[in-house]
Amino acid sequence: MRQAGRHGWQAQEDSPMENSVGQELGTPEPPAAESILAPRPPRARPRLVFHTQLAHGSPTGRIEGFTNVKELYAKIAEVFSISPTEILFCTLNTHKVDMQKLLGGQIGLEDFIFAHVRGETKEVEVTKTEDALGLTITDNGAGYAFIKRIKEGSIINRIQTVCVGDSIEAINDHTIVGCRHYEVARMLRELPRAQPFTLRLVQPKKAFDMIGQRMRSSKSLGESRVASGKETLRLRAQGPATLEEGPSPFEEEAARRVDDLLESYMGIRDSELASTMVEAAKESLGVAQLARGLDSMLGEFAFPQEFVAEVWAAVCQPKGGQE
Repeated sequence: MRQAGRHGWQAQEDSPMENSVGQELGTPEPPAAESILAPRPPRARPRLVFHTQLAHGSPTGRIEGFTNVKELYAKIAEVFSISPTEILFCTLNTHKVDMQKLLGGQIGLEDFIFAHVRGETKEVEVTKTEDALGLTITDNGAGYAFIKRIKEGSIINRIQTVCVGDSIEAINDHTIVGCRHYEVARMLRELPRAQPFTLRLVQPKKAFDMIGQRMRSSKSLGESRVASGKETLRLRAQGPATLEEGPSPFEEEAARRVDDLLESYMGIRDSELASTMVEAAKESLGVAQLARGLDSMLGEFAFPQEFVAEVWAAVCQPKGGQE
């Protein structure tokens, strides 16, 4: 029997057939409408559409329906009829190789996405005359590690052909495609001193007006800012993307401090990883609980205990009564 006719969720509420089916003489009137209304369905998720271009120049495309970086790259590649593996990284609201505008784990709903694709391949020979090469490594979340910063006066800074934004494709002909940034940074740290090695790099394809930057200070307050005070789409490595409010000033500053610690300890920068660690620290009661949480979520990083303690201090000790 279908007694929910005009009171339920039928598409044709006033259909005579629906009002007459199953109604027998002498049966009591149906209960009040509010007692048999079907549960209200959850509010439909808004359709999120983003505009995108290839950074070296292209028509504008529209993309939607992605939940992580790999799916985002696949959508961009589909629009421009290229392979997703051609995309090295994306920047927000600028076509230039600007690491301050690098797409991380959050996209503001009004952000314009520029995809930087593979350009020329180059090989450089480097001799490690000191322990630190002066590189800060990050990755695109889809298999490519690339140079985010070059320290002034460092070994790499003296090699003019190496630029910020170059993807590291191989070390001594050993491919590192698919490796995470911390793995690449560890490989470079473990290279012996005084022994030359070769880097195979892929630079982003550039338009005529694009000038690759050699370095950028890691102290920029705006580095992890996407769209402060506005809704953002939060991309996650696992699980669906979520629509969230932009980070608070406290969260932005805490994530910046943690990102600085990642660079200091591990030679990487990763704003999304830093934000994840800030969230974990806020939910932990102390350093020991934070260490257990990070080991559970991010065990492959093998964070040293002193690093975890500094993360806790960077996030939780400076609060000073802030909520």
